[in-house]
Amino acid sequence: MANENPLTELSNAMADAVEKGGTVTVLVNARRRMPASGIVYSSDMILTADHVVEREDDIRLTLPDGETVMAAVAGRDPGNDLALLRLSGASLTAAETAPQPARIGQLALALGRPDSAGIQASLGVVSAAGGPVRTGRGGLLENYLRTDTIPYPGFSGGPLIDTEGRVLGLNTSGLARGVSLTIPVGSAWQVAEILAKNGRVRRGFLGVRSQPVPISATQQEALERDQESGLLLVGIERGEPAEQAGLLVGDILVAIAGQPVSDADELLSRLVGSIVGQPTPVQILRGGQPTLITVTIGERK
Repeated sequence: MANENPLTELSNAMADAVEKGGTVTVLVNARRRMPASGIVYSSDMILTADHVVEREDDIRLTLPDGETVMAAVAGRDPGNDLALLRLSGASLTAAETAPQPARIGQLALALGRPDSAGIQASLGVVSAAGGPVRTGRGGLLENYLRTDTIPYPGFSGGPLIDTEGRVLGLNTSGLARGVSLTIPVGSAWQVAEILAKNGRVRRGFLGVRSQPVPISATQQEALERDQESGLLLVGIERGEPAEQAGLLVGDILVAIAGQPVSDADELLSRLVGSIVGQPTPVQILRGGQPTLITVTIGERK
């Protein structure tokens, strides 16, 4: 018996992957225009893009078997364009996630369920990875993927899957002025876990204006570590956490809670989660010498 055509084998493998991925891709009807998509995060929760959830009530999900169920918002993180929905009256099987991060050049499929006709798919490759990057929604995306899959209308909130049907990330056009990006599954699931527990991601602030400056070899020796840059404080907001703790214009901020801070993006990434509202050691260079000052991190509203 002749060997099967390799292209036929590849085609069948792609179809199998879409079939598997389709079992964890749902339709999310939570906005005025066309519905979007979502991914089964747990037995009773769906992870989707925040920008497609325009209302808090009357949210309807169409499941892979065609059943329509109601859902409520369990949590939102606009900064990373993620929303977690809790459904009622159904118990689903959570999506299988890829065991390794996506690799540049690997084949991937973007899936969506934008209407009742069923699953839709677009094939491409993972073309780039990047981050951290500030989003147009006031957040900081730690990392992201770019693919050359076609982001058809209604694909936002749906999964990017590998050739085994495992989730590589969540696709969204709501982070970069309409450009479709993929939030890697590790980052998306981490945010979803926080939303499931707390309903939101807490983000903090110090109340400073800063600019990056180089750290001299002498200052690095005083710090007892290699760190080429820090943040020069050029403004301190009156009454805010930095002023209350005694930070001064001219200080160079170099670490928060023992984690180095080299630029403004690193500062944003350090001020997230359980640190908010807590007294936290902030390391500065003052007069060229390392100094620790305890700052109670404020919460950004």
